[in-house]
Amino acid sequence: MPSRHLRLDPTAPDDVADALAVLRAEVGLPALYPADARAEAERAARGDLKDFRQDRRDVEFVTIDPPGSKDLDQAVHVASSGHGYVVRYAIADTAAFVSPGGALDTEVHRRGVTFYGPDARTPLHPVVLSEGAASLLPGEDRPAVLWTIALDSSGEISSAMVTRAVVRSRARLTYGEAQTALDSGTAPDPLVHLADVGRLRQSCELARGGVSLPVPEQEIVRRADGSFGLELRRTLPVEEWNAQISLLTGIAAAGLMREGGVGVLRTLPPAGADDVARLRRCADALGIEWPDDMPYAELLPRIESRRASHAAFLAEAVSLFRGADYTTFGVRAPGGGPRSVLPDDARHAAVGAEYAHVTAPLRRLVDRYGLEVCLALSAGREVPDWVLEALPGLPATMRSAAGRASAFERACVDIVEAALLAHRVGRVFDAVVVEAGEPDAEGVRRGEVLLREPAVRARVEGAELPLGQRVRVTLAEASVPDRRVRFTLP
Repeated sequence: MPSRHLRLDPTAPDDVADALAVLRAEVGLPALYPADARAEAERAARGDLKDFRQDRRDVEFVTIDPPGSKDLDQAVHVASSGHGYVVRYAIADTAAFVSPGGALDTEVHRRGVTFYGPDARTPLHPVVLSEGAASLLPGEDRPAVLWTIALDSSGEISSAMVTRAVVRSRARLTYGEAQTALDSGTAPDPLVHLADVGRLRQSCELARGGVSLPVPEQEIVRRADGSFGLELRRTLPVEEWNAQISLLTGIAAAGLMREGGVGVLRTLPPAGADDVARLRRCADALGIEWPDDMPYAELLPRIESRRASHAAFLAEAVSLFRGADYTTFGVRAPGGGPRSVLPDDARHAAVGAEYAHVTAPLRRLVDRYGLEVCLALSAGREVPDWVLEALPGLPATMRSAAGRASAFERACVDIVEAALLAHRVGRVFDAVVVEAGEPDAEGVRRGEVLLREPAVRARVEGAELPLGQRVRVTLAEASVPDRRVRFTLP
């Protein structure tokens, strides 16, 4: 699901790097893997994992990722079937490398997810796997979990199956390279078909009430005069089309799980009225027209990430996706009792359908288990005991990991915004009050404002905080070490 992404320019100031190091220690992000876990990973990386798998090295898969990516979870190939399309989606097979209950498995459970910072990342798996033997790097034979999904001419799912295979990616494309090939008319047929399917699936998403957020990447960069700025990298259409392939696979996986009566789904309640109201105030702050009678699901597809104000709005719209969780079913609680049953309404509000995480196992623990459930159900086999035993505790594990990742991400944003504003203390900025609390004993209210330029959201204090109104605020504090930006409203 969407989140804010920050990237730090290599020439960023030392105080920013120091603050990020302190933050990692506070959050408890481990710098290294334990020796026994690393040893397991290195042994697994040297193993021969091609037995008992379909040989699908004939399929001309490609990966499409940001520049420099090496932890490649997915490789895609899309073909025309004459009356629709066939999507083949190869997913890194982490279960082929991680032994249940071993030292590596224990450490992966402790981490839960890969943590992304502006300057570096803390990987879920050791890099010998995540950027090596398990990654779908080009020109390398790799074990994979292969999805084959047939679509009709409107982009709806006709059938889906999944099996283990050996694959070989042909190319590692960046989003820019893929978009350039499509725009210039030089893209091969599978990439053209991917764009076609992406557009069809976007129409399907809109029809079922779903919404995708192409949240732009923020980058703090040094300007020629030595000051710092916050720049937003626009999202390319191919990124959204590629994301639709992952969503498609997650929807297919959820269908398999519901039919089989066992699995783990990603759920999300509908956006709350307060969150939508706050987002409307942000739209006003950024000069974005949002008619009163238009639902947010209709507005968001019209937002263009290449426009700075729109990109800032998309970053704020992430707040609509709070409350996401995982639901397991078809398993017994640790104390025994009957098997849990999936509720009738276990939808993901943003997807607009039931949905499962199965496409990013290198970066997210739960995907390994979701894939194992789908492999068993697709083959008509029993789900492995080690999977069934782990399912009841997975939501709590992922909830904890997501909470740490969210706290880390928010603090990273605070550091970057403080660095951006550090030399502007005392300056006055145009802003809109987007949150306002009750006055304290001294009559001071605390809330949040969203600046018009730069697009920063920060704390504000004042005797009066007129919610939703444009105001002029003074920057009172911008501390990188304290990760704090504070404005006052006279």
